[in-house]
Amino acid sequence: MSEMIPTWLGGDLVAVEKLEAHRCGLKHKAVSVFVLYGDEVLIQRRALAKYHTPGLWANTCCTHPRWGEGGADCARRRLDEELGITGLALAPRGRVEYRADVGGGLIEHEVVEVFVARVARRIRTRPNPDEVMAVDWVSRDALMLRIADKPADYTPWLRIYLHEHAAQIFSGADFPA
Repeated sequence: MSEMIPTWLGGDLVAVEKLEAHRCGLKHKAVSVFVLYGDEVLIQRRALAKYHTPGLWANTCCTHPRWGEGGADCARRRLDEELGITGLALAPRGRVEYRADVGGGLIEHEVVEVFVARVARRIRTRPNPDEVMAVDWVSRDALMLRIADKPADYTPWLRIYLHEHAAQIFSGADFPA
């Protein structure tokens, strides 16, 4: 069975098949997570088998919530599914909406709930090879330089987050204990 995602059609939230939502560029719900250690962010390189943006670097993790699934629950689920990370305190950082061509005739038009987790040390990951081919801890400044040097190596949404929403995502000390 294909995966259905919460999508807005005519002002109503309905379940639409994920690939169809991307083919038509329909606005849909999403979740993104950034795990931070000091000024470093944990990034991942998407597996080559991903149906869009394979092999590109992205934020710690991102996905679409299941129908009726809350954003924080979705973020926790996906951290575990993609990276084997559990037990982090997540702080909501608001919503971001963007629209981007992700190649192959697919468009992401997402309303994203963004979450941040601060960690006291570089945590260990167990990447799921179906989802993630590599991880890296990189300072935000170094990441910005890497993206400026080779933007095609990074997902459109990561570039958008860092260029347009960095203050929203990375500022503040309102993190749960």
